[in-house]
Amino acid sequence: MQTAGTLAAPISERFSRWQRILLTLVACAVTTLLATPLIGYLDLANIVMLFLLTVLLLAISLGRSAAVLASVLSVLLFDVFFVPPRFSFAVSNVQYLITFAVMLATALITGHLAAGLKQKAWEAQVREQRTQALYQVARQLAGTLALEQVTEIARQFIKLQLHADTLILLPENNIIVPASTTGHTPFRIEPYLANMALESGKMVLSAEPIGGGYASLYLPLKASMRIRGVLTVAFPATLPELLPENRGLLEALSSLIAIAMERLHYVEVAQATQLDMVSERLRSSILSALSHDLRTPLTALVGLADSLFLIKPPLPESALDTAQAIHEQATRMASLVGNLLDMARLNAGNVILRREWQPLEDVVGASIKLLEGALNMHPVHVALPADLPLLEFDAVLLERVFCNLLENAAKYSPDGTIIEINARESSDWVEVRVCNQGQGFPAQKQDELFAMFVRGQTDSNTPGAGLGLAICRAIIEAHGGVIGAEDRPEGGACVRFTLPKGVPPILEEEAV
Repeated sequence: MQTAGTLAAPISERFSRWQRILLTLVACAVTTLLATPLIGYLDLANIVMLFLLTVLLLAISLGRSAAVLASVLSVLLFDVFFVPPRFSFAVSNVQYLITFAVMLATALITGHLAAGLKQKAWEAQVREQRTQALYQVARQLAGTLALEQVTEIARQFIKLQLHADTLILLPENNIIVPASTTGHTPFRIEPYLANMALESGKMVLSAEPIGGGYASLYLPLKASMRIRGVLTVAFPATLPELLPENRGLLEALSSLIAIAMERLHYVEVAQATQLDMVSERLRSSILSALSHDLRTPLTALVGLADSLFLIKPPLPESALDTAQAIHEQATRMASLVGNLLDMARLNAGNVILRREWQPLEDVVGASIKLLEGALNMHPVHVALPADLPLLEFDAVLLERVFCNLLENAAKYSPDGTIIEINARESSDWVEVRVCNQGQGFPAQKQDELFAMFVRGQTDSNTPGAGLGLAICRAIIEAHGGVIGAEDRPEGGACVRFTLPKGVPPILEEEAV
């Protein structure tokens, strides 16, 4: 039987088959020698008890096979040396035949029960020792900080408990690779068996003989979410077969390893997420600080550029052109700084929505009026349903959304083309679309357009910093809606967003 760690094997397993036979013969012979001088002092029934005691001791120490052999030998020796006529197998009294039968049956039963109890007691010790070992491994795995520690703990446990080698395999780029970074593989691995265990989630046994230098067992590391890898085990050649208790031990170990690996995975995910959050918060803080510092000089620069047009007598035409260029660039820079401030506030989560129930067309009209100069080359067609209900939103922020979308639609479409604003109503939402007749969005970037500092056309000469759509997304999501981009089949691009309808208040009619 396979030994279990530091727990000693039974005495019966420490001797070979022939050694156990020899010890049994010696024990029965010694019992006969000790009992022979007692013939005149003890009844034959008491001498039988000495032989039964010998059978019991042999069953406890050498096992069931030794007890059976001792039972037969005890009957024969008792007949030859103690039952008259002595030194022959003849029996003078037929009643002794009953004594022989009872003696043999009692010896066999006693030996069988004693050997069975001894075996079960040893197996209980093995289970207790392995349970304690698994508990210690669980404690060690709970404190691991890296996958290398998990691999080393598993290797030491299997080496101690089963005298076997082990290796953990991980899926990487559709192939199975060892988790160890040392590059040393203590045995050969059959990749197709490892993949079979990984895909099926079941234990896979190798057809190669145990101890042939190949991994004999492939166990999937099944965690709560998914299979994290494969535990491979190569047993020594001294193990004749894979015992059921060893399979149970390895299955329990694989579960503990899988839980530890999944914990390490989610610790890495949490650390990466926390790092991203800190980085984003730091970037927002830097943007906010820089924007505040730049706003005052930019406002002064715009004012100074305007004052150049009021100088009397007027400046030369070339100087006025320069003043106009300074005014335009300063205004553009001020708009960029305003966008940075808005983005920093929205990312910081400090914006409080001032929601009010109001018609959508009021915000659309105010946005178009505000961008009158930027839209002078683009007719704007507004198609809102006459029965569109009141919506609850922050008018100032939603006006910023329409301004950004209209400005983008104008910048990325040819002069003279139409910009369309339309809306449609569903059961729970109102969807608004702002469309132009430009070139549309790059197909591979439609999911990235709403990130910060991402532009649809990176090599475009059209000025912009890639913040407009990011601000729109933050505002719409703060209102509980969603925003997306798409190309129109007839040409051009559309940005659509939704606003929840809610339950508008009932407006009472004024008395005439």
